[in-house]
Amino acid sequence: MRAITGRMSRPAARLLPPNGYRGAVARKSRNRVGAPARPRQAVSTAPSGPAQTGTAQLTAPAADADSATPQNKQTRPYPGQQLGLPEHGPGSVASMPRRVAALFIDWLLSMVIAYWLTHSQFWTIAVFAVESYVLTALGGSTVGKRLVGIRTVRVGGGPVGFGWALVRTAILLTVVPPLLTDRDLRGLHDRAASTVVVRI
Repeated sequence: MRAITGRMSRPAARLLPPNGYRGAVARKSRNRVGAPARPRQAVSTAPSGPAQTGTAQLTAPAADADSATPQNKQTRPYPGQQLGLPEHGPGSVASMPRRVAALFIDWLLSMVIAYWLTHSQFWTIAVFAVESYVLTALGGSTVGKRLVGIRTVRVGGGPVGFGWALVRTAILLTVVPPLLTDRDLRGLHDRAASTVVVRI
C-alpha cells in the first residue's frame, strides 16, 4: 500500500507547474511593486469657453456704465441752454456777480452825475433810469456793463431797441421783479422784453 500510495503521489506532484501558486503570487506582487506609475494628467484650472463668455457678458455693463459717466456730465443743464447759447465764453449767459458789479458801478456813476448837476442825490434814480434806457436801447451796454464785459441782447440776437428798452427799464426800477430769475438767470424785466444778458 505504501508503494502504491507513493507511486500515485509522484505523478500528482509532477502535474503541478514548476512555480505553482507561489510563482503566480510572486509575479502579481512584482507587477504591483515594480510597474512604473502612470503619469497623472494635469487638471486645467482655466475656465472653459462658456465660462469666459459669461465673464465677458458680466463685465460689459460695468464698462458701459463708466463710459456713460462723461456723457452725463456733458449733457447736464446750464443757464442759456434752452436759448441755444454756449455754456462758456462770449455769448454765454452772464453770471450774477458780474451783473451786480455792473449795477453797482452804474448806480455810483448816477450818484456822481446827479450830485454834479443838482448838488443833491435825490435825482440819482432819475439819472440811472435815463442812462439805462438810452444806453441799453442803443448798444445794449451801460457803462458798468461795458466795464465788466457784459451786454443786453434780444433772444435770438439783435439790438434791444427803444421800445423794449423802455419796458425793461421800467420793470428794472421796481427792484423786486428783476431778482425773480429763472434757470437762464433772466429776471422778469428780461422775460418781459425777451432779452438776455450775455458776456461780450
